[in-house]
Amino acid sequence: MFDLSGRAAIVTGGSGALGRAIAIGLRSAGAHVALLARHPGTLDEVVASLAPRLPGGPGTPEMPGGPGVRGETVALVADVLDVESLEDARGAVIERWGRLDVLVNAAGGNQAEATVPVGGSFFDLDADGFRAVLELNLMGTFLATQVFAKTMAGNGNGSVVNISSMAASRPLSRVVGYGAAKAGVENLTRWLADHIARQVSPGIRVNAVAPGFFLGDQNRALLTEADGSLTERGRAIVSRTPMGRLGSPQDLVGTVLWLASDASAFVTGTVVPVDGGFSATAGI
Repeated sequence: MFDLSGRAAIVTGGSGALGRAIAIGLRSAGAHVALLARHPGTLDEVVASLAPRLPGGPGTPEMPGGPGVRGETVALVADVLDVESLEDARGAVIERWGRLDVLVNAAGGNQAEATVPVGGSFFDLDADGFRAVLELNLMGTFLATQVFAKTMAGNGNGSVVNISSMAASRPLSRVVGYGAAKAGVENLTRWLADHIARQVSPGIRVNAVAPGFFLGDQNRALLTEADGSLTERGRAIVSRTPMGRLGSPQDLVGTVLWLASDASAFVTGTVVPVDGGFSATAGI
């Protein structure tokens, strides 16, 4: 049920930690994977590093998925806010594999300008920074889905998996632009699930994953000290997470594979938290 052999997937934000881990998982389940990002150098490095981390690779446990079937991986330069580049990427995928079955919208992120500064307030926010975070996360998801799911519509089958955040449903201090953008992603996910199933095909599903606090390049300085120990904010987060740790990119893979595969054939319009229990408790 989790086997994706012969299917083709696109992962936007493919040069990031989450996109890379998701690509490894999709390939371990047999899918061909196109990684999209704006910077070719970084993408090429990611694609080159994938092979030894697949099932059977040295020192790496097998990821969830199919019986070690390996698909192909290609790097495609595209900007999720540039429709023409997305259409070029779609054409390249169809030309190479003749199909498109899975879209993972992993492109996104936060900016300091969309976050309330330490000691500041909402009134100190930069409107351009706020707008840029909305564009990247919400419009990037909208445009990529509009371009790539159009191919799925022609076949009547497919799965779109959006990446949301705990910040969408649990307002976090200072993180206003990113939270608003991801809340929009969740609403868009549900709207598209209903619209596409009714108006296009019930064989096309749209869901989202809402990661909790995952340690990455963007938040490393906020959550950890130079020696790797947790900052005050990091300790506060872990203390409110029942599983008692921060997430790692690999923690998302199983949920994404479930949503991408036939294992979730009757699941659409849902947002799945992958947060170590953060959303399940008030912390007291």
